[in-house]
Amino acid sequence: MWASKGDYPLASKLGGKRVGIVGLGSIGSEIAKRLEAFGCIIAYNSRKKKTHVTFPFYESAHDLARNSDALILCCALTNETRHLINKDVMKALGKTGVIVNVGRGPLIDEKELVQCLLRDEIGGAALDVFENEPHVPEELLALDNVVLSPHGAMATPESFSALVSVILGNLDAFFANQPLLSEMKLK
Repeated sequence: MWASKGDYPLASKLGGKRVGIVGLGSIGSEIAKRLEAFGCIIAYNSRKKKTHVTFPFYESAHDLARNSDALILCCALTNETRHLINKDVMKALGKTGVIVNVGRGPLIDEKELVQCLLRDEIGGAALDVFENEPHVPEELLALDNVVLSPHGAMATPESFSALVSVILGNLDAFFANQPLLSEMKLK
């Protein structure tokens, strides 16, 4: 016997879906590349339009949500992006829209997310991060249209090896008075 869609609330064909990516940096670009291979229609929102990108650019997360079936959050957390995904953005995404957050928890107004999910104002959420980690709102644990996971995607032997290589390379460069391999500029 085949299961019905009601048995799997987040089950849906991926191909042909309109996926909005908030933050088309290195991670967002890699996600876009993979989704494009599945036949998804990609659009994005970032601090500024990227001249080398052919995907449609939206000035605001709200406009991107209004034209997407799913939003994937990959942007950095800043004062400007805190609660970027608010009630208005979620309502623009609509009753069947899904939010995927692999960025930072506070990108989403989590209290509003819970309310939108409880009122069926959005279709679902897949959350790898939470606003007040490690605390997950109890309401999310009971919903069948939510997927929760720990933010552990980078915890692989390969990623730790790459991290050690960058650290050692940066130390070598620093003590040789050379440019660092990866430099963080603090404001």
